[in-house]
Amino acid sequence: MPVTKSAQGAQGAVDLKLDRRSSPESAKRLQNKDPSFLNGSPSELPDSQKTKGITEFQTLIHLVKGNLGTGILGLPLAMRNAGLLMGPLSLLAIGFISTHCMYILVRCAQRFCHRLNKPFLDYGDTVMYGLKASPSAWLQNHAHWGRHMVIFFLIVTQLGFCCVYIVFLADNLKQVVEAVNSTTNNCRYNETVVPTPTMDSRLYMLTFLPFLVLLVFVRNLRLLTIFSMLANISMLVSLVILTQYIVQGIPDPRGLPLVASWNTYPLFFGTAMFSFESIGMVLPLENKMKDARHFPAILYLGMSIITAMYIGIGALGYLRFGNDIKASITLNLPNCWLYQWVKLLYVFGILCTYSLQFYVPAEIIIPFAVSRVSKHWALPLDLSIRLALVCLTCILAILIPRLDLVLSLVGSMSSSALALIIPPLLEITTYYSEGMSPLTIIKDALISILGFVGLVVGTYQALDDLIQPTDHLTFSNSTIFFQ
Repeated sequence: MPVTKSAQGAQGAVDLKLDRRSSPESAKRLQNKDPSFLNGSPSELPDSQKTKGITEFQTLIHLVKGNLGTGILGLPLAMRNAGLLMGPLSLLAIGFISTHCMYILVRCAQRFCHRLNKPFLDYGDTVMYGLKASPSAWLQNHAHWGRHMVIFFLIVTQLGFCCVYIVFLADNLKQVVEAVNSTTNNCRYNETVVPTPTMDSRLYMLTFLPFLVLLVFVRNLRLLTIFSMLANISMLVSLVILTQYIVQGIPDPRGLPLVASWNTYPLFFGTAMFSFESIGMVLPLENKMKDARHFPAILYLGMSIITAMYIGIGALGYLRFGNDIKASITLNLPNCWLYQWVKLLYVFGILCTYSLQFYVPAEIIIPFAVSRVSKHWALPLDLSIRLALVCLTCILAILIPRLDLVLSLVGSMSSSALALIIPPLLEITTYYSEGMSPLTIIKDALISILGFVGLVVGTYQALDDLIQPTDHLTFSNSTIFFQ
């Protein structure tokens, strides 16, 4: 989310976001800096404190809200790219496979914790020890590459989320501003809206840049908790109002294709993977539970709820708006003040969530850089890196101003690797020397091949659509609403 892809919830969710980073030095520094906020990772706490973990219900809530973000708003368009029948079935399959890969990661991490007598391992450490346990001497000697690979994809994914957020902010604010002169209080009837021309969406992105810089300059974790809480409240209210609107007045769906063109299916795959990319939070969640033995059941229950929500919002949104569906379903809302406020609430929520998504790559990159300079230059270098990373995400968003393609590109390029390719290979390297069923090896190989094909084809299709000069840009992010 990806957190996300995706707004995380209040204090606990910020903890989970922080635990997803792959820098143990950074983790220790943060805990020493503010242990009361982080509550300590149970892997680094004495046994007497491990009993103060989160309950099964709290774990379920964290898992569900950790998966809800901008990805769910792009699923109706993803359904159009797959088809009315193929879309829900594919989303169900991807949800099941992604959940299974999360379980594989947890199982392998637990295996190495018992074998090495360690209380907790993060994603990067688990992959590193998995390569050390492989029968290949070359993989054993280069096991640290696995950790670096996870860190790389984690940074790319989180910065990709930030790029998606910037495009989303610009598109939705632009639509509200352009339609402000014709916005009414009557939400039941809306004539075709002719928007008042304003500045280009790229200029809206630059408008948000100073606010984003100020947000990422906030290094106090308690303040990030406040932002997270505000983001969750605003986005939850918006999602409820959005859902009640799209279930009203669904037209006859017989004109919609059951299976769309295979040329657009890779875009569906990328958006789906973007939505399901939350594998980095499962290990911290499992580690924080009072009784981790119940975590697999909670994992499958929570991801079943998420998958049902994704299929419901995606299918209903596509049924409601048909081929007129836009890159974010919020852009299809009618031109009345109630739904304009829904867009503004989502804009506020995503703006607050940007700093939470940004925190993960910042806490991987900044400690590494700061450790190589004197204490006198530590703060200037810290702020300079934060400024450079924010500007980088803004520049990338300006270069790729299409929300649907940014979602698909991030999902295909990095989320596929973290969620589908690495976990099955990790299971093979972890258990191969102990003896594995041939069916398990075949299953893991097929999942990794699926993820690799999705990565290559999805990335190629998204880049190909970006390179080709078409009028689709006006269509996908259009601010004209038809009723």
